[in-house]
Amino acid sequence: MKHPKALEPFTLFLTVVTAVLGAIIGMQILLTLGITPSTSIIGALIAVVLARIPIQVFKKYRSVHRQNLIQTSISSATFGAANSLLIPIGVPFLMGKTELILPMLIGATLAMFVDAALLYKLFDSKIFPASGTWPLGVATAESIVAGDQGGRRAGLLGVGVTGGLVGSFLGIPMSAFGVAFIGNIWALMMFGVGMLVSGYSIPLFGVDLNKLYIPHGFMIGAGLVAFIQVFLVIVKKKENPGEKEGATTTKSDRDTSRALKFGFLAYLGIVLVIAVTGGLITHMSLGMFLVYLLFAAIAAFAHELIVGIAAMHSGWFPAFAVALITLVVGILIGFPPVALGLLVGFSASTGAAFADMGYDLKTGYLLRGNGKDPEFELAGRRQQLITGMIAFGIAMLAVLFTYQGFFVQNMVPPVDKVYVATIEAGVSGNTAWTLLMWAIPGALLQWIGGPGRQLGVLFSTGLLLVNPAAGWAVLAGILIRFTVLKWKGKGAEAPMSIMAAGFIAGDALYSFFNSLFKMK
Repeated sequence: MKHPKALEPFTLFLTVVTAVLGAIIGMQILLTLGITPSTSIIGALIAVVLARIPIQVFKKYRSVHRQNLIQTSISSATFGAANSLLIPIGVPFLMGKTELILPMLIGATLAMFVDAALLYKLFDSKIFPASGTWPLGVATAESIVAGDQGGRRAGLLGVGVTGGLVGSFLGIPMSAFGVAFIGNIWALMMFGVGMLVSGYSIPLFGVDLNKLYIPHGFMIGAGLVAFIQVFLVIVKKKENPGEKEGATTTKSDRDTSRALKFGFLAYLGIVLVIAVTGGLITHMSLGMFLVYLLFAAIAAFAHELIVGIAAMHSGWFPAFAVALITLVVGILIGFPPVALGLLVGFSASTGAAFADMGYDLKTGYLLRGNGKDPEFELAGRRQQLITGMIAFGIAMLAVLFTYQGFFVQNMVPPVDKVYVATIEAGVSGNTAWTLLMWAIPGALLQWIGGPGRQLGVLFSTGLLLVNPAAGWAVLAGILIRFTVLKWKGKGAEAPMSIMAAGFIAGDALYSFFNSLFKMK
């Protein structure tokens, strides 16, 4: 069996159409509401509906693998245009440095492509295993399979989607509830607790954790340890010398090491391009300039890994907040304002495409039979990468030809105002001590949990998101999961996974259409 090609005219046509649609939707909703919707399920539904049209030409869309390519296209374009490109170029605009918009756009575009390529190289490695949760990927795959097969699976998914829609309408974060049915219990428990702590710190204790930079300190400590753990996973010698490298994954430790080296060097090259085209050498001494290059590359690299880990385990990723951490540390180092603007823009451009590509490849992995046919699996991944790259190119063109129209109307991503306000206000010397002090418990928690549970990163993610309702939903979902499994046994795992995918899909659909309605 051969996997459908991304460049087949029939597939490419709908890929381009959905990518244009995704880019426009992503930018519009980000500018008006400050969020980026998940459109992968929308893409899957478009393909499923077309496949049911009783005309010969549409029969090709009945292939779940073509449907997977289409959903990959729309989601890549959505997150690429909104998160990876529009947010970075909004920072120099708000700073009044319009001459830096194009250098920032060039750098962000390069970072976006590297982002996706790096996840492709790391997917199904020990760091980012295909067996990882990747919740949105699971939800999209279940939606496609249910549309293709029907039967009991479709019924369970339909019940889940209905529950997701109703729960979301009532204000319950159903994605958080659903992910608790399929994710790593320890990681999600810390994620939920983190959101409760941050959500109730003000009403119960009169303390705003974010203003004190406590969550940021936690994430710095947890992130540093997570970075070290990634390194140790790669260099650790096998306990069984006779075990073949890559026996349980398609990416060996050597592949992982090469991918990480590629990523770091690529980011170093990109930040050099941004710095030179942005004229930063005129704002800093040569020594400070070199420090800036190294720090920006390391920060972007760490930002990407942290966002990817959070996305894989929880389905949520604190990209905005982690970019803010990079900015705060940059301020403490003493970089000038122009350099800081480009720094936070570059950091923000990484992570989103990385996480989204992880969701898409997880969808493909499930549809292709969980890797039972390695050759077919790898072929499918390559076609998804090609599709994603085409979508990213369309996203870049969409941003290039529309950003001036948005900025003339003073329409800028809301998070950019936070970044620029932080640059203008600066941070006090006490902030450094706060970050250091709270980095210690964050580091300890991450170290205790180990690379498999990611307790520190997920707890920090929860602290940064400030969403107590989602925290309760996660913990309630974990409790129900425990109860059902104890009552029904392991036979309940598969139905619960389908229901969970329905909850997540219903929440995504509700958020998407609700966002469109509010935008109008």
